[in-house]
Amino acid sequence: MISFRPTEEEQAFCEVAKTIADEELRPSAHDCEQHRFVSASIVKRLHELGFLGLELPESWGGLELPLISQAQIWQVLSYGDLGIVQGLPGPGEVASLMRQTPDHPIWQSYREAGQTGMWPTVAFIDGEETIDVRRGRDGYRLNGTSVPVRRAAFADWVVVAAKDGGGEPVIFVFDERTWETVEGDFRLGLLAAGLGRIRFSEVFASTGRMLARGEEASTLLGHARARQCVLEAAKEVGLMEAALSYTIEYTAGRKAFGQEIAKFQGVSFTVAEMAFECRGARNIAWAAACRVDEQGRTAEGFAWRALARAHRSVRYVTDQAVQMLGGHGYVQEYPAEKWMRDAQAQVLLYARETDWFIRRGEQLLDERKERVAP
Repeated sequence: MISFRPTEEEQAFCEVAKTIADEELRPSAHDCEQHRFVSASIVKRLHELGFLGLELPESWGGLELPLISQAQIWQVLSYGDLGIVQGLPGPGEVASLMRQTPDHPIWQSYREAGQTGMWPTVAFIDGEETIDVRRGRDGYRLNGTSVPVRRAAFADWVVVAAKDGGGEPVIFVFDERTWETVEGDFRLGLLAAGLGRIRFSEVFASTGRMLARGEEASTLLGHARARQCVLEAAKEVGLMEAALSYTIEYTAGRKAFGQEIAKFQGVSFTVAEMAFECRGARNIAWAAACRVDEQGRTAEGFAWRALARAHRSVRYVTDQAVQMLGGHGYVQEYPAEKWMRDAQAQVLLYARETDWFIRRGEQLLDERKERVAP
């Protein structure tokens, strides 16, 4: 049996995160969305408390927390505002790669920069289908335009995971601006996240820019993707909980035909279903966090399932929150419409749930073939 009871340290982190979510993130959400950028005061506050280095190695000055601890913290912060959380500077998805390869020389300048100031912002491109990598005598040439990724608009570094012409996985790290950024509102929500496409036009990458290739790259990416799936699922749970809490408060405070609308059967059943979706997605995400930390063979499958379930649930919960508010649900003075937009953007940014179910199905079929093979 898995216990989700937080340790004293986890509880302390979550209490601090809850205070910041309530007192700083939620009140700043509208302004950050309007300016398309997370305010410097919020960034500074979270950096000083170590929240931007939860995944980074301790040898770098990071906290290197277990995944279950990080999932709980990001869930609480996302309760404040998912758009702000997704727009925070720092290593982002690449932190998991850094955690696995802390002594690789390619990270030296990044490590030094973070120890003397703010962690540089990194955009991660999972570009197996969008970035063309051609191998030459002296290195590689990259061409193509990525799908929208967060922090692209203000990235200092870019890490690209792709496959070369021979189908071999490769991971490149760029710490100089050799790319172009195509900015724009590619999504309805997450407007503070710096969404954009990153374009490479005959960009040369020497072997010195390579973090890993072949089987090593595949292993690194598999574990990093699993960790990121869990963290994204936890963030979506935080958004769901915000929508659920607001819906309960709103329906309990409004009356129709002489009684609170929360007492009407149709409303109460809907709110109960929203709560079931929140708790189910949360438990699956936390269970996946424990599995991924154990690094078992099926860890990736648990992570994919967690994100698929969170995708489905976050769209349902935020959509129902808008419906429960009636006409107010579509008015910007109320947060429900923003949460619905952010949920849709989040799902599109990290692939729809059907994509993750397909991946999980393919994994299960491969495992079955291995078991029955002579």
